[in-house]
Amino acid sequence: MRDIDVKQAIKEKNVQWIDVRSPREFAEATVPGAVNVPLFDNEERAEIGTIYKKQGKQAAIRQGMEIVSPKIPHLVDAMLEQSAGRTPLLFCWRGGMRSESMATFLDLAREPALRLEGGYRAYREHVVNRLENIPIYFRFVVLHGLTGVGKTALLHRIQDQEVPVLDLEGLAGHRGSAFGSLGETHPRNQRMFDALLLKELERYREEPYVFIEAESKRIGRVQLPDFMVKAKDDGIPVLVEASESSRVDHILDTYLQQHPTKEFQRQVMGAISRIERRLPPDTRKALWDWAERGEYRPLVRTLLTQYYDPRYQYSQARYQYVLHIQSDDMDQAAAELVSFHHRLLKEQTALHP
Repeated sequence: MRDIDVKQAIKEKNVQWIDVRSPREFAEATVPGAVNVPLFDNEERAEIGTIYKKQGKQAAIRQGMEIVSPKIPHLVDAMLEQSAGRTPLLFCWRGGMRSESMATFLDLAREPALRLEGGYRAYREHVVNRLENIPIYFRFVVLHGLTGVGKTALLHRIQDQEVPVLDLEGLAGHRGSAFGSLGETHPRNQRMFDALLLKELERYREEPYVFIEAESKRIGRVQLPDFMVKAKDDGIPVLVEASESSRVDHILDTYLQQHPTKEFQRQVMGAISRIERRLPPDTRKALWDWAERGEYRPLVRTLLTQYYDPRYQYSQARYQYVLHIQSDDMDQAAAELVSFHHRLLKEQTALHP
């Protein structure tokens, strides 16, 4: 077993980060790419925590030993299986007894292991400090457009063609509106979003241009750092437009990938309740009626024309767009964006041969 600090750990190549905290802690936030091999499950951790509070540290350690002892062979096998030939890099909350115990088990099995000094807390501090000081050398190409024009779908299409893309909604696990958490999304907290954002920014450090969507500062549960908001505002603005019918179709395709369920209907009603005070009484009643009947096409059309469009058209008018894209034909729109990226790269090469 060898302890390393977070800066060393990030530079290690042939390692597998292993989070040995409980599944609940792992689900809240972890190191991107880490896998979970918990020393204690959620119930065991709660039990030991209760004993610690009532009986003290030594009693908690003894109970932990009794719980873990029968599991040691399984834990060693699980860590080696997850590592798949790479060196396990173990961490817990603050580099304490959990990661030390797991590393000791590997030592006893004559298997090499690394342990993160300071644990996840040290990693989190590194992310916060790095985001406060990270230099941005590339320029953003920012896709603007009314709700439903397919900005996120276009980003995914051009990313498949090796155009650098930073999908902020994907990192946040939220589609960025009052209805952004509908369907099969998994909203992330600020800690996980920051870690994923830093990983993407580091990945694109050599790129001159990166495509993003024009997002507000808040996306679901998370907020963009101030430097990201400024870089977005200083980016190259591109306007994506589409017919109303195409926008309605795209929203329905995005949110209703499967047959609507009662749970989806409940989520829609919850979203309506969050915005209804900003709408006229007749519109509110119509939205509730459509939601109760599961009639989502007129509901979406009304939300676009009476809620989203009036709010976004004003902000769109602030920019002088260098390119206008029609996304009724998504394949053609994606091809135009890829072509625009190639043109930017050629201009960059001409300026800096």
